[in-house]
Amino acid sequence: MKLQQLLSYTRKAVDEYDMIQEGDHIAIGISGGKDSLTLLYAMQGLRRFYPKHFELSAITVDLGYEKCDFSQVTELCKELDVPYQIVKTDIARILFDERKESNPCSLCAKMRKGALNEAVKKMGCNKVAYAHHKDDIIETMLLSLIFEGRFHSFSPKTYLDRMDLSVIRPMMFVDEMDVIGFQHKYNLPVVKSRCPVDGFTKRQYAKDLVRELNQAHPGAKNRMFTAILNGNIEGWPPRTPHTR
Repeated sequence: MKLQQLLSYTRKAVDEYDMIQEGDHIAIGISGGKDSLTLLYAMQGLRRFYPKHFELSAITVDLGYEKCDFSQVTELCKELDVPYQIVKTDIARILFDERKESNPCSLCAKMRKGALNEAVKKMGCNKVAYAHHKDDIIETMLLSLIFEGRFHSFSPKTYLDRMDLSVIRPMMFVDEMDVIGFQHKYNLPVVKSRCPVDGFTKRQYAKDLVRELNQAHPGAKNRMFTAILNGNIEGWPPRTPHTR
């Protein structure tokens, strides 16, 4: 996937779900993975031509794993002229050394988001952009169906009233395979995950299930995504398709 195509998908999401307003200061949450680094390129590119002017900052919540080097991410942010901040935490130590969690994902996500949102507010941002793509939305829907008994997935944009902060997901129309292609084409400085349960989670199960379903029934993944967009899911904002 070329940058121009990435920007087209991003613009589509931002327009159809009214994600950006004039004068916004948007923080990009960067884990160091391929998705968040692709989002960095997308938002920096969008900033150059989008009719509504907005500021960008980038932030990483360092979970405290050893050998996580974000120096190349720092250099990339300098190249793209996006201010970048790393917030140090002891989340990894708390999860695995103190609590010895066998299923740490839910607690980890809660602690990570709490640290991120608090830092974002201190930076003066009113919005934070997450790098969830189309596959993430579909996988979340499947997890909700299988383990919660409801048809649900996270919203393109959400207002957190307790934090007075909005969350947006500008890559919601981007396929994960396109992200992988973008990563290789632009040689993104990916920071390898050091989490000991990476690849052994319920989300990985859902990812494998989506792939199997799509192989057995070509087009199934896109049909599931269409069902989500048209599903009137509680909490989702209205969609306004744009044609340009």
